[in-house]
Amino acid sequence: MAPTDQTTHFGFRDVALDDKQGLVNDVFHSVASRYDLMNDLMSGGMHRLWKGAMINALNPPRGDAPFALLDVAGGTGDISFRAAKASGSGFRATVCDINADMLAVGRERAVKQHLDDRVSFVEGNAEALAFPDRAFDAYTIAFGIRNVPRIDAALREAYRVLKPGGRFLCLEFSTVDVPGLDKIYDLFSFKVIPPLGRAVTGDAESYQYLVESIRKFPRPPAFADMIRDAGFARVSWQSLSGGIVALHSGWRL
Repeated sequence: MAPTDQTTHFGFRDVALDDKQGLVNDVFHSVASRYDLMNDLMSGGMHRLWKGAMINALNPPRGDAPFALLDVAGGTGDISFRAAKASGSGFRATVCDINADMLAVGRERAVKQHLDDRVSFVEGNAEALAFPDRAFDAYTIAFGIRNVPRIDAALREAYRVLKPGGRFLCLEFSTVDVPGLDKIYDLFSFKVIPPLGRAVTGDAESYQYLVESIRKFPRPPAFADMIRDAGFARVSWQSLSGGIVALHSGWRL
């Protein structure tokens, strides 16, 4: 059946809207300790280039000017750490994630990288952020928006917490647009990634969900419309690596 106002996708399954968050939480509880290693293995290290493109687009100030980043679904801190290293002394990041296990990994990484004074971690839901209006200069979410049950609610919250002039950046898997690459990509996704997940984390099912969820995410033009509907202006996207990933941008003006 097609999803309705009360149902949504969990991979290729249709599930009750209120059940998806618990199912997603189970996925990330399972893989948290090996999440960053699996990102390297699944993408051949390409995720580092994609995240680098996001930081370049973010372009945080290099000086001492205050700059507040909210990094949603950023559990292990990768985007925030990269942004902190690319910025000046006025930079502060708040990582918000619904999964406590991912946040625990992120806090440990922050201490090891001596960034715990610039990057903080808060447990929270993207659909109902516990932050005041107009509190942040930028909002980032990398490979997390497709796991949110109510994407429209998360986009409205992103708009709410940004200052006027603030930027929304979303890095997400997209639709391969290079003939031939799409077949190779599907083969790798469905035949290699779940067994790899089993070998590295002992969990193939979670990675089966992750590759299925990519196929159910809206195509870039449809997602851009959702970003505009949330109130953002100057909405655009950039396809990376033949469309495997797209970097979406919008501004609160």
